[in-house]
Amino acid sequence: MYADSGAKPLAGKIALVTGASRGVGRGIARGLGEAGATVYVTGRTVQRGATPEPGTIESVAAEVDALGGRGIPIRCDHGRDEEIRALFARIEAEAGRLDVLVNNVHSGVHEIAEGVHRRFWEIEPEDWDRMNEVGLRGHYVASVHAARMMARQRSGLIVNVSSFGSIAYLFNVAYGVGKAALDRLTADMAIELQSEGVAVISLWPGLVRTELTEQLMLEATPGYRRVFEAYGESTMVAGRAVAVLAARPDILRSTGRVLIAAEVVRGAGLRDERGRKPCSPRSLTAFAKALLPERWQRVAALAPHVNFPFWVARPVVRKFTEILKENGGFRGPGRAAR
Repeated sequence: MYADSGAKPLAGKIALVTGASRGVGRGIARGLGEAGATVYVTGRTVQRGATPEPGTIESVAAEVDALGGRGIPIRCDHGRDEEIRALFARIEAEAGRLDVLVNNVHSGVHEIAEGVHRRFWEIEPEDWDRMNEVGLRGHYVASVHAARMMARQRSGLIVNVSSFGSIAYLFNVAYGVGKAALDRLTADMAIELQSEGVAVISLWPGLVRTELTEQLMLEATPGYRRVFEAYGESTMVAGRAVAVLAARPDILRSTGRVLIAAEVVRGAGLRDERGRKPCSPRSLTAFAKALLPERWQRVAALAPHVNFPFWVARPVVRKFTEILKENGGFRGPGRAAR
């Protein structure tokens, strides 16, 4: 991995990661920094004093610096077009180019976790707007501004952070529709940008160990904790996946495609920061670990590292969500947040 070898394949490259103060965005910013990139880190959470605080864009920018890149924090509300426009104007003025845009910002994640037991008519319609105004329309607006810069330089990579929710029923209706639309956005933008030398990729992380999910699993039922142990992956898996893609000279061959973060990292021979080879969410190994009880986990470890086709993963993801709703969420019956 880059941290061990000292290699900086993205030295001199300019990247922007939206919604990077925590979670997957933080991991992606760190992964790009580890590979030597200058990373613009955006979000709405900023430090209140002179010292960077955890969960702020300043703290993540400092982590990027410590890993060998250069972090530049900029506060931006990606639900406001004028702030997105100002963000790109500043990047163009300061850096003169943009090599990588990662559309990661998403609003309503906490609401998804707390309300996963509810059905769409039991959720206020405003939740749709809060989620997809930022996590879909905001990505489109950012991509417009990035494409204008990248088309002029005839190179670049746009990564849309999506999920398995685009092909299967996952969490709730608004979430799944937003992710399906995001993957279509990737496919259609790729068609129009390919002749300009710009690639567009949808990246699917797995069940990521973020600050929110770690807290949620402390209150989850044993069954859901076992699923989390089987499928949970570090935020740096997505980070290293984006760094690998950004360093590929032939990335245009993959434009318009959906790629799974763990499979990109494993295919490049890299590991997560704990030294583990990441396991694809559609791997037989992860499925066995999630399905088999504790006393059979040694057997699960013997499962071969083969990946199910997407048509197999689809009903598994759907069944997971259906059981989640039937059981009242991750906490189990009678313990769901109201």
